[in-house]
Amino acid sequence: MSQMLQTFHDLTTLADDPVIPGFKPSLPGTLQTPTGKILGWTAGVGLSLAVLGGLTGWACVAIGHNSERAQLASRGKSAIVWSLISGIGIGVTSGLVWGFYSMTQGK
Repeated sequence: MSQMLQTFHDLTTLADDPVIPGFKPSLPGTLQTPTGKILGWTAGVGLSLAVLGGLTGWACVAIGHNSERAQLASRGKSAIVWSLISGIGIGVTSGLVWGFYSMTQGK
């Protein structure tokens, strides 16, 4: 969650630096490299699929409305909603990993 807040802060202040933040998980050294790779692959592939699902949903809505196929348009609308939900779920993955690690360490 803090990564999203930092990004929002950077966007609202319009800093001179690039707005895209670098992600570095703050885990112990033995877990940092594999966890960073897993989170990177999850975020990259998952968000790509979420965007593809959203674009496909919009295409289904457009085709369904223009060809008077209400069922296709309805499925497209639900695909758009689920792609947004999956994008949000992927966005909080790093927070969940850190939370589970903190619970096991008793911090």
